[in-house]
Amino acid sequence: MEQRFQVRYTLWGIRSLFRRLKICKKTPRPMAVQADPKVQEDWKEKTLEATLKEAGVTRQTLLVWADEMRVGLYGQTRRVWAPRGVKIRQRVQMERKWRYLLLAVQPIEGRLFWCWIENLKAESIAPVLQRWGQEGVGAAVVDRASGHQSAGKQANGIVLIFQPPYSPEVNPAERVFEELRRAIEGQVYDGLEEKVARVEEELHRLASEPERVRRLTSWSWIQKAWAGLPP
Repeated sequence: MEQRFQVRYTLWGIRSLFRRLKICKKTPRPMAVQADPKVQEDWKEKTLEATLKEAGVTRQTLLVWADEMRVGLYGQTRRVWAPRGVKIRQRVQMERKWRYLLLAVQPIEGRLFWCWIENLKAESIAPVLQRWGQEGVGAAVVDRASGHQSAGKQANGIVLIFQPPYSPEVNPAERVFEELRRAIEGQVYDGLEEKVARVEEELHRLASEPERVRRLTSWSWIQKAWAGLPP
């Protein structure tokens, strides 16, 4: 501060300044180096609505955003409340056992659809997409993973819309995954099935609170694109 702005502050003065400016330390969310922020903004403001219209999606279509989350016994630490100056150690499991949660979010109504799959290959994903299509899902926005692209060719009755590459942050399913990780990580489980059951419990809780799901996932640019679709 002194070298750049020729203003001298004490440590406590800096803290007071940050409070007045409403500046706080935040943990940034990861973003792929290959991601293009301009492409992402264009997707939100223009491309999404145009792509949905081109695919024949209307406001009568059950439109979801879908993605996968890996659930395993290779645990993650989570923040906890603790006294100042006390170093906290948290037990984590390090077993390489996995299941995959395929989750779809309907942000406008706050609905959730999900299924457990063994891997991210098309042969696991396609039957789920086909079943969702039979249940009324008309279109799904997904990333460009090879499993999705291949599954889209195999699943009948559901249209896949591909989001920009390296852009998980434009998929509201990721926001639900954050809530799930907050609920399940930082604990030790007797086995993978117990952790899967814990995820199921949290999913059912979220599904029973559509207003909460809407608050988490119904972002303004999604509402805008939805409002611009044919009735």
